[in-house]
Amino acid sequence: MANINDSLAKLLEVDGALCAAVVDANSGMLLGKIGTGLDLDLAAAGNTEVVRAKMKTMKSLGLNDAIEDILITLGKQYHIIRPVAAKVGLFIYLVLDKSKSNLALARRGAQDVEQTLQL
Repeated sequence: MANINDSLAKLLEVDGALCAAVVDANSGMLLGKIGTGLDLDLAAAGNTEVVRAKMKTMKSLGLNDAIEDILITLGKQYHIIRPVAAKVGLFIYLVLDKSKSNLALARRGAQDVEQTLQL
């Protein structure tokens, strides 16, 4: 098991990683952050709304399932949002340089961190 700081450091080892955070989706507040390139406080609040909207839509559709991850593809970046299964209401946020990253490996890295995150 890894604490938040160790987990964030591991995420930044992913090829092309620019920054990462662990976010409380109930409040939109950061529990930890690492890296540069974005205002992670602002990103945490905005992506909290993304997670809430998806959860609301899933409930409205009667989908009895869980989000594994949410991928946002921009022109130059990938943004991965991965809810922490062991702690409902938290998610991992990882930002990658699209030209330097392998999306499949990055998703796998986020999954590995999510499974070992100790809070």
